[in-house]
Amino acid sequence: MNRQPLKVQWQMTINTLDNENDNFADTDNKSISSKEMSIIAHFEELRWTLIRCVCIVILCAIPCGIFWERIFEFFAVLPLRLSDPAPRIIYTAPVATVMLSFRIALTGGMILASPFIFWQIWSFAAPGLYKKERVLILSIVLASTFCFLSGFAFCYFMLPLLLRFLTGFATVQIDPFFMIDEYVNFLIKMCLAFGVAFEMPVIAFMLSRMGVIDHHFLIRYFRYSVVVIFIVAAILTPPDVLSQVLLALPLLSLYDLSILVAFLAKLRPTE
Repeated sequence: MNRQPLKVQWQMTINTLDNENDNFADTDNKSISSKEMSIIAHFEELRWTLIRCVCIVILCAIPCGIFWERIFEFFAVLPLRLSDPAPRIIYTAPVATVMLSFRIALTGGMILASPFIFWQIWSFAAPGLYKKERVLILSIVLASTFCFLSGFAFCYFMLPLLLRFLTGFATVQIDPFFMIDEYVNFLIKMCLAFGVAFEMPVIAFMLSRMGVIDHHFLIRYFRYSVVVIFIVAAILTPPDVLSQVLLALPLLSLYDLSILVAFLAKLRPTE
């Protein structure tokens, strides 16, 4: 008579444990699925950010493609005005000028779309900021655009001196002939490298406000940064020492400016 209730009690205990295990499993599955959904949502937002940037670059590249000859004259011919002897720009492939027009259109589209691109980038990074700091996104976008265009313009106005120095090595027996694709790639790579390099103070400001770095961190690793800066300059510029030095020196100055920016960014306490 007493065995039946005992068996019933054991069965009830086993059922209770099974239910608890099922509840724990459901909770774990829900937490895992929520994390997966969070990661998927971030990748989805990144995908749409890239799609929007590509679309606006293509849209801005259309007028640049229409007026590519004027852009080429301003961007590639005028920097040669100080060179002596004056180089001649040539092409050796039938499709070289066609590919040149596409390259100029794409580069011009990136420059015109740079405010929108920076807006998309910093909007994507906005969830990592405090609520009161998200109102700074517009100012950061304007600062990013200004720094990028300043670096681009700085390089453009330095190009005549650089090209004059490089072509000055030619003797009387050597006539300078620039391949159109190599020459334009050289100009684009140099200008974009300076544009990206001039973003260093803005990046330092954002990382400082997010608590990733501070001015003490930048000062502590200054010696290592010098080595990294020259390595980056060697990667971003064409394979000649003068171009690397021309990029590395402004980068060192921008690193010093980034230390000041990081210090000022920490003056206002974050909540």
